[in-house]
Amino acid sequence: MLLLEAGAMAKSFAGVHALRGVSFSLEAGEVHALIGENGAGKSTLIRIITGALAPDGGTLKVAGAEITHHTPGRARALGIAAVYQQPALFPHLTVAENIALALESGGLWRKVNWRERMARAAALLESAGAAIEPSRLVSTLSMPEQQMVEIAKAIGAEARILILDEPTASLTAREVERLFRVIAALRAEGAGIVYISHRLEEIAAIADRVTVLRDGQTVAAGRISELPASELIRLMVGREIRAIFPKREVPIGRVALETRSLASRAAGIHDISLSVRAGEILGVAGLVGSGRTELAETLFGLRPLDSGEILLGGKAVTIGSPADAIRLQIGYVPEDRRQHGVVLDMPIAANISLADLGAVTRRGMIDHPAERRLTRRYVERLRVKTASIYASAGSLSGGNQQKVALARWLAIEPTVLILDEPTQGVDVASKSEIHALMVDLAERGLAIIMISSELPEILGMSDRIAVMRAGSVAGVLDRRQATPQTILAMALGAERPS
Repeated sequence: MLLLEAGAMAKSFAGVHALRGVSFSLEAGEVHALIGENGAGKSTLIRIITGALAPDGGTLKVAGAEITHHTPGRARALGIAAVYQQPALFPHLTVAENIALALESGGLWRKVNWRERMARAAALLESAGAAIEPSRLVSTLSMPEQQMVEIAKAIGAEARILILDEPTASLTAREVERLFRVIAALRAEGAGIVYISHRLEEIAAIADRVTVLRDGQTVAAGRISELPASELIRLMVGREIRAIFPKREVPIGRVALETRSLASRAAGIHDISLSVRAGEILGVAGLVGSGRTELAETLFGLRPLDSGEILLGGKAVTIGSPADAIRLQIGYVPEDRRQHGVVLDMPIAANISLADLGAVTRRGMIDHPAERRLTRRYVERLRVKTASIYASAGSLSGGNQQKVALARWLAIEPTVLILDEPTQGVDVASKSEIHALMVDLAERGLAIIMISSELPEILGMSDRIAVMRAGSVAGVLDRRQATPQTILAMALGAERPS
């Protein structure tokens, strides 16, 4: 039975074709993968299916009935739910309250049965495989935990058509397994899953069919068993990608940054002693909650330091705020690019110049020609796809938003660059470009600290690998001695480096 059928979908924005005759269908009890580079049209198609956008042309059918005047409210009534890569939760409400807002109905002055609300939230979280207390504030949740809350909401809504947009981008291997079990249960109940991911190994493991978009058009559709990963990559980018991890040996210089017995109660880290040299890429691995991001935030002055030392170029420095870090030429691209990496409503030009306004101001006013020169240099260098440098950052695809976030910190000409999940949710081609840029930066003498949940990225791009566990460094491995098994064993506390 066909649950969903989109035929010849077309959509343009300011004369730019986002979709050109795209067709897509979803059957009951199947997982249909939707893949393509960032900017290929996936998000536009999903926004049309969920009623957030009206198409310029084409037809949309749900359970055989054609839908006109589609809205988000109507989509929910039809059993369509979406879990996006960036969760849309209210941070100052509890998990139970967020779930209730999505699922409960009734008047403003109705009496709330709090015990029933908490019990329902707990049951839905258990169904999603999430060990989260319903009473917790969403602001205290990690990105993976927020995604699991969104999935619990979709289960509670009894969605027949569930759209998962990069659902495993920040999940550990164990959490991915739990998610796959939830998907299998939903399939068994007759739901259809639209699965969007750049992780081709996951698509091969879970999808029945796949549709490939490129430049707003359907370039292939078929059974996943008939399309190997190499062919999917070629279809997505229109060319072969031979080197997703283009690491090459570059000269390693003097120690650029060193920490000695670093500790922060607010960050939950202790006894961190690390160093990274000019020209080196230091990978930081570990399970979610091991303290990787908290270490980065401490180095950038976002978390207070209780004890220990930070040395730059062999000299002890004090970093009490991001302003101190920027002054010391430390750049930081955070994990959550939409919340902390870019300002979505601001133009690309303003985003790129934001970290170093002194370079583009004159007598307290923005020097717009200087800002244009700076922006165009980095837009061209990083190959940001945009019609104008004055377009809002929110109008860009995820991969291009990540490039803008990176450009902001390159503009300060850093000596140390901290990258937290630099290619999370980024397509194969953009991932390859970002990796190549990292190697180029290292070759120019930049010291790079790269935090990543993806073991292939850690193994493929790092000169050395620091493995974190429970807020401390379990050990540091040379790339020649590192294996997925060794890293995981150290992250779990089962092994220490020889």
